[in-house]
Amino acid sequence: MSSLILLGDHRSYHLYRKETDMRKGFNQLCGIITNELGRLVTNGDAFIFINKPRTHLKMLVYEQGGFTIFYRRLEKGAFEVPAFDLDARSMQLTSNQLHFILQGISLKEIKYRKRYQHKKANSE
Repeated sequence: MSSLILLGDHRSYHLYRKETDMRKGFNQLCGIITNELGRLVTNGDAFIFINKPRTHLKMLVYEQGGFTIFYRRLEKGAFEVPAFDLDARSMQLTSNQLHFILQGISLKEIKYRKRYQHKKANSE
């Protein structure tokens, strides 16, 4: 994976369900986000688009007053796409899931071990 992009829990990651023509640029991808997903493009979320053969991936992010497209093309293999709800237009991914997709790690084989999580006190 590229060292230029930082994946973290500071933003939400949305994977678009339909295959996407990778010739689409900033404006056309923003149109999909606004018109089909009904989301604000400028809220800092990342939107992921994959082509039909799953060999190309684009991620669109708005930050610091401008748009950035991260574009990845595989020389061999394909990106794994998680199982979708057929009625959903997109699905939210964790930063770990996106990292696994980019690295070629099978999402079906990932097993998370139990970890302690401190319960937050209700503040009323």
